[in-house]
Amino acid sequence: MASLRALECLVAVADSGSITQAALLLHSSQPAVSHQLASLERETRTVLLRREARGVKLTSAGRAAVADARRAIEAAAAAVRSARAAGQAAGGVLRLVCAQSLTVPLLAAVIRQWRRRHPEVAITLRESTAMDEALGLVESDEVDVAVLTAPSAGRFTITAVAEEEIVWAAPADHPLAGRPAVRLADLDGVPLVHFAPDNGLSGWLDQAFAREGVHPETVMRTSVTATAPQLAAAGLGVAVCPVSAVSHGFPGAVRSFSPRWVRQLVAVTSTRPDPLAARFIADLRDHGMSVPRDVRDQLARPRPPDEPPAA
Repeated sequence: MASLRALECLVAVADSGSITQAALLLHSSQPAVSHQLASLERETRTVLLRREARGVKLTSAGRAAVADARRAIEAAAAAVRSARAAGQAAGGVLRLVCAQSLTVPLLAAVIRQWRRRHPEVAITLRESTAMDEALGLVESDEVDVAVLTAPSAGRFTITAVAEEEIVWAAPADHPLAGRPAVRLADLDGVPLVHFAPDNGLSGWLDQAFAREGVHPETVMRTSVTATAPQLAAAGLGVAVCPVSAVSHGFPGAVRSFSPRWVRQLVAVTSTRPDPLAARFIADLRDHGMSVPRDVRDQLARPRPPDEPPAA
């Protein structure tokens, strides 16, 4: 395949009409330019220029090649500019995948900020309810950053970005709604709006319940994380969900657990983040988790004095 240098020599000759002038334009020697042109002619198996008394002229084949040579040179220059911009976190493409429930409370404000401050960076976003699916996208290099709960697999680079509370949600008139916090043991035998198996929270909560010897009665399942607290508020049972699933204007009661129950949210990359990904991850960490004020107010009730500190 023709080298970029050979194409540059062809374009320089086309512009100057002289090998000597082409050499000056390229800051090269005349023999070096002639060598590149000869190499290009061997590869194309045709004559690209004719030497005349007053210089050189391109043949029809040479003229046909010049147009594509210019495009190839510009494409190479564009590739260098794009790589440099991405390396300086000033341009490029950033491909994200995020746990479905985290898009609005964690990513939305940061993406909006980037659209305003870094319009030269194109951002794509996928949502997922399964950690294995999201990690697979990172491993196959289909995305640059996954924003998830902390995975157990050690083959990735993990950067903590936020902490999220796990909360109890129920109808506003639920008997436990009068408490400032509930205990996991309070869920034993109660009707539970649970998550469908395709939502990673399903297995995760089942493991937590099993560790504590708690056996709620599942009355309904949903794949959509934000639907569980809404169904609970409608009187179908209680829900245990990330606080990110509880929206502004939530019509039910939302309470912390005692002791407080939190999980770590992380950015996952296949290797050490490049400058573009690293800057985005830093902004995620600086912004943190957004929780609606009315939800924060419900969670801010005084806690029992013997409650252990946050995990």
